Amino acid sequence: MSQVLIQAGTKLLNALGRHSDLIMQAYVNGTVKEQDYSAKVLEQLTQLGVLWRPDAQSELRLKSAVRTLLEGSLQDERNRTINANIGASLASLKTLAEHYKEALYHNKFNEAAAHMSDLTEHVYQLSESLSNSVRIMFSRINNEFGYVSSVDAKIRENELAQGQVTDLLSQLECFRFDELSEIAGSNRELRHLLVVSLQQRFSKAAQELSVVQARLLDLLGRFREFKGRTRLLKGYLLHMEQQPDFTPGNYANLTQVPVLFNQTASVIKPASVDVNSVEHEEAYHGMVASLSHIHKRHQHDHEDDKQQDIDMTEQSTVSLEKDPLQLAVEDYFCDVIDSGQPKTALSYYQEKSLTFDQEVWIYQVIGGYQALADQEKQFFALDAHGKNDPTYTGNFYINDITLGLR
Repeated sequence: MSQVLIQAGTKLLNALGRHSDLIMQAYVNGTVKEQDYSAKVLEQLTQLGVLWRPDAQSELRLKSAVRTLLEGSLQDERNRTINANIGASLASLKTLAEHYKEALYHNKFNEAAAHMSDLTEHVYQLSESLSNSVRIMFSRINNEFGYVSSVDAKIRENELAQGQVTDLLSQLECFRFDELSEIAGSNRELRHLLVVSLQQRFSKAAQELSVVQARLLDLLGRFREFKGRTRLLKGYLLHMEQQPDFTPGNYANLTQVPVLFNQTASVIKPASVDVNSVEHEEAYHGMVASLSHIHKRHQHDHEDDKQQDIDMTEQSTVSLEKDPLQLAVEDYFCDVIDSGQPKTALSYYQEKSLTFDQEVWIYQVIGGYQALADQEKQFFALDAHGKNDPTYTGNFYINDITLGLR
């Protein structure tokens, strides 16, 4: 059987090589000019499945498989064929994997090798199909759909590409790697094909499609901007054709400028004084001194104002002394800095014979540490000592605090 396939394939490839000019002319023009070639050659290529006639009145055309081969090999920018039937391919992979496992179970190694060969080919075809679909998208984006001339056609091609990307992303959701991993089991070859190889291709395709989608949206915005400008220009040209004596008015002299001519913001922003500039401080003082005459009081403006006595008694001072507990905490921090050694709060408490409540003292030490600025806090390390509640989980009782330097 394999020898027959080899001979048939060799005959097909030889025919493709001998009649390459005919095939490329059909690829470029879409149809074959039958008057330029002999009927025997055309009949031979038709029997080999290279050419076909859709109906009796139609001209000969290339078979879709040959056209797909040429589009993929030549990386033709006009290629819009994207295979999004991933679900059917995955179903075939699962079926072939079950055939392979069954053949191994019954010790049919030749049959298992044939199934493994088919499975490998299907996996690589699926990977190649994903790569080819992404390549087609990028080739169409990179030339900004240059194979169509009008902006409307570019917008339609962009919308088609966006729909194809959406279909591909929805098809990628058919991948269930947990199910594929379960099918592969402990078989090393199946796991490499169904899990490792496909997962790498899946991740790469998903990332590239996200980039494609973003670039398509950006291109669509640009195309619509071009379309709007083109419509405005065409409208102006049509207006000038209908009214050749039209002259624009001086819109700068109008009090109410039309919205069309009032799109940009003002070039010069309102002036404001930079009070933070030290260089202008003297100028500011001079400006303020020159304005002081405006604020002079006039006697006749305040004749009805009653005189009020001014209280010159000494005002009481505000006490800003720190709390003794807070001072003790600061001394504790300074002692740790001077010694450079960690020290617990209770050991310092006993060393200095403090009279505060121990619980209040530990709480104040924690509060003093939390009140430090972030730049100062990074120099200290605070560790709590205690035990968990034996009955209620999640409750930690602090018995002492160790303060040290980092």
